[in-house]
Amino acid sequence: MTDPLDASQPGPHGEPLDVATLQRRLAEFAAARNWQPYHTPKNLATALSVEASELVEIFQWLTPEESARVMADPDTAHRVTDEVADVLAYLLQLCEVLGVDPLAALDAKIDRNERRFPI
Repeated sequence: MTDPLDASQPGPHGEPLDVATLQRRLAEFAAARNWQPYHTPKNLATALSVEASELVEIFQWLTPEESARVMADPDTAHRVTDEVADVLAYLLQLCEVLGVDPLAALDAKIDRNERRFPI
């Protein structure tokens, strides 16, 4: 079984799967469709919020036990996977537009949280 977080594994298009590669693919996709004028920070943050809400909607009325088993149903698992991808896509596009390194931002945030919430 492959590790989905192992960036040394090739993606479906043969290149290594990493944040920079995915951001480049998203930028190329948008550029080919002339969408850059619409990819403002405000629009991307709004789209991110909408997609996160669509992910929340899948879990909205589930019990904690049902939510833990959500990936057992292939149709629901597909919906969850698609919404996770949409959330990540808009987050990566927002980071690209704003010049934020998402991995460095998360690393710094974990450091701050470790200081704020000691064991």
